[in-house]
Amino acid sequence: MPLLKFHLYEGRSPEDIRNILDVTHSVMIDAFQVPERDRYQIVHEHKTSHMIMQDTGLDLDRTEDFVLIHVFTRKRTEHEITSFYRHLVSALENHCAILPNDVMVSITTNEDEHWSFGEGKAHFLTGDLH
Repeated sequence: MPLLKFHLYEGRSPEDIRNILDVTHSVMIDAFQVPERDRYQIVHEHKTSHMIMQDTGLDLDRTEDFVLIHVFTRKRTEHEITSFYRHLVSALENHCAILPNDVMVSITTNEDEHWSFGEGKAHFLTGDLH
């Protein structure tokens, strides 16, 4: 936890996708102070006809390198979230050649009782996780 869903246009190599996932996880560890093995990532690839991502009137140029990252997480501070945004676009540009205009993030927060990692338990509520 957090759980990240990546929405990409199809056509990237497996190595490029893995690099995006690795870079994002590294930023997540720093910004949200999550453990190294707290990694839950799903990639959805879309045909260009099946995903339209414009700019909400911000005049952002989008390319075929666009990535939308939907983060499901426990409540985070404003500082943690804005730090994640800033460091993510920088890291993706430096390590994956994805321009900041091509990175969109949506964060959905939920509560501890909304997470079960197996065994039919709410692990944050049982005290197994903090």
